[in-house]
Amino acid sequence: MNFELTDAQRLIRDTVREFAEKELAPIAGELDRRKQFPEKPLRRLAELGILGMTIPPEYGGAGADTVSSCLVLMEISRACASTAVAVSLHNTLSCEVLYRYGTEAQRRKYLPALCRGEILGGFSLTEPASGSDAASLRTTAVRRADHYGLTGTKLFATNGSRAGAIILFASTDLSQGDRGITAFLVEPSMPGFRVGKREEKMGLRASDTVELVLEDCQVPVENRIGEEGEGFRIALASLVNGRAGIAAQAVGIAQACLDASIRYAKERRQFGQPIAQFQAIQWKLADMATEIEAARLLTFRAAARKDRGLPFTAESSMAKLFASEVANRAAYEAVQIHGGYGYLRDFPVERYARDARVLTIYEGTSEIHRLIISRHLLADE
Repeated sequence: MNFELTDAQRLIRDTVREFAEKELAPIAGELDRRKQFPEKPLRRLAELGILGMTIPPEYGGAGADTVSSCLVLMEISRACASTAVAVSLHNTLSCEVLYRYGTEAQRRKYLPALCRGEILGGFSLTEPASGSDAASLRTTAVRRADHYGLTGTKLFATNGSRAGAIILFASTDLSQGDRGITAFLVEPSMPGFRVGKREEKMGLRASDTVELVLEDCQVPVENRIGEEGEGFRIALASLVNGRAGIAAQAVGIAQACLDASIRYAKERRQFGQPIAQFQAIQWKLADMATEIEAARLLTFRAAARKDRGLPFTAESSMAKLFASEVANRAAYEAVQIHGGYGYLRDFPVERYARDARVLTIYEGTSEIHRLIISRHLLADE
């Protein structure tokens, strides 16, 4: 197996790393404190060709591979995890879903604008009574001639109040369970659509997470994605596609924790020497670095299998599971190494610890991913 990046992949990584270090990292703490959506950074990333980067050039994308996409998310997450979340969802759960499952007319209408950053993409599946059990959603879609009337409430919609095109799931036949779920592309200007409350979160405070309320929202039939009843399959496949991106976010946050810990350990002096000279600190750093590298390689393996057209469901769950838990351990140790200062907002590890916590929850909890992995292991050949 070749672990070396291509010249193109290194160029993309280095370009985004320079942007993240010079333009994003210096403002990330302030974005978090003010709960300010990263509009300017997203415009710059659009200029760099990062938004919709895996979409083919004929639709406005850069035609990049999944490994490159993961490299980008790692670098952005090292600087600002909130910005990375917006990019990840836009690219994988909006642009890629539309490209894979949309009609040619839908692709031509929406993808160029999404890739240019003129509109932001959203994805809405979760509901008040429907989380890990996505098939239990209760939002309904009733067809009336040339449109559907969507009624229900969606929760935890990332980019929800900022998005110009939202991939949203509703049931066209509640009696059919998951076979009745259908996917739609909803625009916020459609009658009956409104944004509800903005969630107050522990971490990722600069990202946009809102409630969406649909009151007989008028969605044209041509905005249905796939056929009626295909939505659940589309949702599950889309989430599998996005898991390497979540793993990449986790690796980026974990790397930021390690970088900050190394800097602090070299600068902080106790008992007459830098704390980096104490074996207790050295071992923490060694364990963090080893786990982060393992998470990085698991992420690359899942991404590479996707790029090669190989099955990657179990591999993406392994990457997401391991990387998300590594990020949380790295954040814990980073705060511990910083001591009392790590508990203060003056130091970025406090933000990293808050941002990392959700990684084991969203886009499949650790428990759900263990279930997915075990089912693959126990499946009959």
